[in-house]
Amino acid sequence: MSKMKRVILKLSGEALSGEAKSGYDDKLIADIARQVKEIISKGIDVGVVIGGGNYWRGRSNDNIDRTKADQIGMLATIMNCIYVSEIFRYEGLKTSILTPFECGSMTKLFSKDRANKYFEKGMVVFFAGGTGHPYFSTDTGIVLRAIEMDADAVLLAKAIDGIYDSDPKVNPAAKKYDRISIQDVVAQKLGVIDMTASVMCMENKMPLVVFGLNEKNSIVKAMSGEFSGTVVTVD
Repeated sequence: MSKMKRVILKLSGEALSGEAKSGYDDKLIADIARQVKEIISKGIDVGVVIGGGNYWRGRSNDNIDRTKADQIGMLATIMNCIYVSEIFRYEGLKTSILTPFECGSMTKLFSKDRANKYFEKGMVVFFAGGTGHPYFSTDTGIVLRAIEMDADAVLLAKAIDGIYDSDPKVNPAAKKYDRISIQDVVAQKLGVIDMTASVMCMENKMPLVVFGLNEKNSIVKAMSGEFSGTVVTVD
């Protein structure tokens, strides 16, 4: 991939928990902050989207209306962004949190102009609260923000170290892809991101870089291309 000037990083809520599986692993988050700081020092803008899975998995509960469940999920992503933002600040980064709806004084209302203003100041911009609407995942939210903000790529930091042709936990012979087109991801239903987000990537030519968060220096390596993950192409 050509030199990138702006990226949006997706962190799963579960990944922030580390081995504890709930809450937060502060050491892990501090290491993420260190890597983001290194990337920003090279003049690259970094936005962050965080899932809410360490707090809430609404789709697994049939007793709650889907709209309400998704609203709880949106709030979970905001809590995660507030927490991670504070760890980032402790590590010496400047941050801001934008949401698609008002949250009192805790966040600022998202607009492209506001986000660009913060990027110009060298801040890490957290895009919290998803799209602000039910029935859209954080996958769709990050792709939407990446397209709106003219990002060069979406970085997907996952528990698994790339994209495989089948689940490597189930199939020890699963093959990992170094590169794969978004069309093949959709055709093979590989589930890297949900279908809505995949189609948006395809239509708007937004590439993905998929890698394992737990690998040493994985975010920095993903930016340099010196990584063992998967690039999803859109050409």
